[in-house]
Amino acid sequence: MRFAKALPFLLGLAQARVVVENWDITYVTTNRGLDQPAKRGIGVNDQLPLPIVEAEIGDTLVLNVRNSLDRPTSLHAHGIFQHGTNYYDGVPMVNGCPIAPGSNFTYEIQLEQSGTYWIHGHASDQNFDGLRTPLIVYDRNDPYPADKEHLFAVEDWWPITIDESLELLQKPGGLGTPFIYPPQTLINGEFGKLTRPLYFEPGMTYRIRLVSMMSLPMWEFAIDSHELYIVEVDGVLTKPKAVNVVRMAPAQRVSVIVKAKESVAANFEYHITVLDDYVLPIPGVYPAQFDGKVVYSPDAPTDIVETIPSEPFDDLGIESLDHEPLLYADRSMFLNLTYGFTAGDIPSETINLISYRDSLVPAIFSALTTGERAINPITYGPQTNTKVAKYNEVIELIFWSPTELAHPMHLHGHVFQVIETGYTNDTTGWSRRRVPSSGFSPLKRDSVHVPQGQYVVVRFRADNPGIWNLHCHIDWHLGLGFNMLFVVGPREMQETMRVPQTVVEQCHIQDIMTSGNAAGHDTYNYSGAPDLPYLQAALPPPLAALQAAGFSV
Repeated sequence: MRFAKALPFLLGLAQARVVVENWDITYVTTNRGLDQPAKRGIGVNDQLPLPIVEAEIGDTLVLNVRNSLDRPTSLHAHGIFQHGTNYYDGVPMVNGCPIAPGSNFTYEIQLEQSGTYWIHGHASDQNFDGLRTPLIVYDRNDPYPADKEHLFAVEDWWPITIDESLELLQKPGGLGTPFIYPPQTLINGEFGKLTRPLYFEPGMTYRIRLVSMMSLPMWEFAIDSHELYIVEVDGVLTKPKAVNVVRMAPAQRVSVIVKAKESVAANFEYHITVLDDYVLPIPGVYPAQFDGKVVYSPDAPTDIVETIPSEPFDDLGIESLDHEPLLYADRSMFLNLTYGFTAGDIPSETINLISYRDSLVPAIFSALTTGERAINPITYGPQTNTKVAKYNEVIELIFWSPTELAHPMHLHGHVFQVIETGYTNDTTGWSRRRVPSSGFSPLKRDSVHVPQGQYVVVRFRADNPGIWNLHCHIDWHLGLGFNMLFVVGPREMQETMRVPQTVVEQCHIQDIMTSGNAAGHDTYNYSGAPDLPYLQAALPPPLAALQAAGFSV
């Protein structure tokens, strides 16, 4: 494996450091060792996979980036709050401008959180083409010490690029499909069938970090005859929760503690199973199972079980360790996670039938330069679906997924409490599950899975001034407009936030405006701003006919 650490050695230093990574973002033509055609991926220093980034809480992560692509790029530290440094969150035309081709840019990220995160491209969904890697932030005072660690970073690798995928998906009538070019699964950068053994020593404690860098499917992790204790979800420590299997949606991260057995009389297997829960079944792809050995002794027989456990992740049954009680909402928002079609039957992914488009001015500059108009959502353009939150306001979000599509919803700059789930067609309340109103600390996470035909209710405190994306983390969905913005505390932003000149210079290089509203004007004048496309909610006739005939589309 690419990652196996003995923690006492790793955490021997006492002082915070500056951790420097020098990344030249380059094209890499490769098939990643898979039995499929090579494609032009995106890597670092002419290599795929990217190097794993490791640091400690309190460190400063410095990413010196050179863009050697022929198009803009950017990097997002997924799950890192970026308190006071919203301009380093890495979303082009939101937190600043992308990194221009042939230019250099430096991210300076203060690591105030420990836990399991990842870094990925956020320009043009470059995550899909390989620009992604785990980010592990250690804490020497972690309440869950372990003798050793293992990491499983799981990703799908498609033989076509994100651009080619979106071109297929935008065929009229929604009849194009990238599934004619099926992907394969990579585990720690290698073909899933090449799983490497875990070596366990009797009586020792292991922390296993799971990182879902998937673009589309869900997957599960289990170890035969070993209980897994969940202790971290999306960077947030939890009270220990014993499970037999962990299910992961795209963008999610989980740490489990595993206690090794006292005997070396038998070896075991671990399993990573890619599911076909909401994707088109493809033999050997969805579903697919990858088995590895858990070795206590090279001479011991392997204990094979008949049934591998499988079950949904129970967000409502896990408590956060910080004992924060259930938040009471100041405001509630209904978010219909659905798709629409233009008059030409071109599909778009939407939130409340609004398909996101970038403004002409990065939203952060609109918030900082428009004075009192910054509290008006229209300042950021109707096509951004912006909501403005007061500083410290508690927002409730009702994620409503009435279609056959599931959505892993990710909020930048915050974590939310997961408080209720149910089915969208439930008119009697039989499916409704909700956390207790007292005596319980709801699970907090930054990426929640909203299953098809279901709803999920979350709440978060808007305590981090800045411009923050809320989007589906299926790359195709984001590429088709499944995104919206939260502007948190615009007045506080104007009072405290000072954008580095290096951020502004990237905009100047690309002739992008850095003041005014969505159209670059100083008044309530939005002429020239991107149009908000009119979308039909109903399926166009050809697609509706296919569904009526029983086809999965």
